[in-house]
Amino acid sequence: MTEKTPSSKSNRPSLTYRDSGVDIDQANIAKKRIKTLARSTFGPSVISDIGAFAGLYRADFSEMNRPILVSSADGVGTKLKIAFLTGIHNTVGIDIVSHCTDNILVHGAIPLFFLDYIAAGKLEPHVIGEIVEGLAKGCLQSQCALIGGETAEMPDFYSPGEYDLAGFIVGVADEDKLFKPGQTQVGDHLIGLPSSGLHTNGYSLVRKLVFEQEGLTVDSYVDDLQKTIGEELLLPHRNYLPTVRPLIEQDCLRAIAHITGGGITENLDRILSASTDAQVKKGVWEINPIFQFIQDRGNVAEAEMYRTFNMGIGMILVVPDEKLDAVLGHLRKEKEIHYQIGQVIPGTGKVVYA
Repeated sequence: MTEKTPSSKSNRPSLTYRDSGVDIDQANIAKKRIKTLARSTFGPSVISDIGAFAGLYRADFSEMNRPILVSSADGVGTKLKIAFLTGIHNTVGIDIVSHCTDNILVHGAIPLFFLDYIAAGKLEPHVIGEIVEGLAKGCLQSQCALIGGETAEMPDFYSPGEYDLAGFIVGVADEDKLFKPGQTQVGDHLIGLPSSGLHTNGYSLVRKLVFEQEGLTVDSYVDDLQKTIGEELLLPHRNYLPTVRPLIEQDCLRAIAHITGGGITENLDRILSASTDAQVKKGVWEINPIFQFIQDRGNVAEAEMYRTFNMGIGMILVVPDEKLDAVLGHLRKEKEIHYQIGQVIPGTGKVVYA
C-alpha cells in the first residue's frame, strides 16, 4: 500500500491576511481618519494618542468630596438598518454617544471619556470615517474625549455593507450628590424635555410597520412628517447634557429619568421610591408626528405606545417644589422647550396617567 505524502510547500499558494478577507492597508487608511477626528475631542486630561494599546486619562477630582466613577455601555440597535439602507452613516455615532451620556446623566454624572467598538465584514474607510465623524460630534456635545476604541474586520461574520456599533462611557459624580433610585418625595414636580423623535428605541416594530406592512422605502416622502421616512428615522438621539448639567451642578434636581426602551411607563418608575407614584398628565406636551403615524398606521394600542416609545419626552426631571422656579428660569433662559407633565404623589412605585 502506497502512503500518501503531503504536497511540497513550494506548490502551495502563499497566503496573506488579505486572502482571508482582512485588508490591513484599508484598515490603516480608516485609522488615520479616526485619529484626526478623535484628536478633535481631546482636552488636556488625555495623555495618550489613538493607536496606543489603551487610552490614558488624567482625572482631577479635587472639587468633589467623594468622587465616584459612573459607566454605561450600549448599542445603536436595529436603527443601524436605516443607516445601511440610506447610506448615511454620520448620525449613528451621535446616537450612541448621546444614549450613553444620558444614561449616566440620570445619576448626576458628568462624562470624562468615551470608547467605541465598530465591527464589519469589510472595512470601508469612507464608512468608518462617517461613523467616527458622528462619534466625535457626539463627544464634543458631551464635553468628553473620544479616547480610543476598537475597529474589527471580520469576514463572513456580517452581511456585505453592514456593521455593528457599540459604545462605552465613563463619567464622574460626587457620591454625596449621586442620584439613586428611591429618592422621590411627594410633591416633587415632573418636568419633561422633548425628544427629537424615536431616538434609538422601538425600531424593530417601526421597520416592520414601515417597510413590510406599508411598503415604504427610505426615500418615501410622508406628508404627515414633512420629510422622507429615512430622514425621520435617522434623526439623532438627543444629548441632554448641555441643558441638564447646570441644574445638576446647582443642586436643583431630585432625580432624572432617561426615557428609552420601555417608554415613560417603564423608565420613570425606575427612579421612584416605594411609597410614591409618578402621576403623568397626558395631553400637556407636543407628541412628535412620527408617534401618531405609528399608532394610526399600525393600529397600536395607546398603552403599548407609552410602554414602547418615548412619545415625545426624552428625559424627565424630578424637581423639589422649592427648586421649581430656579429650574423653570434656567430652562427659559436656555430657550429649552419644556413641559410640566405631572407630580409625585403617594403610591406604590408606579407610573399612573391622568
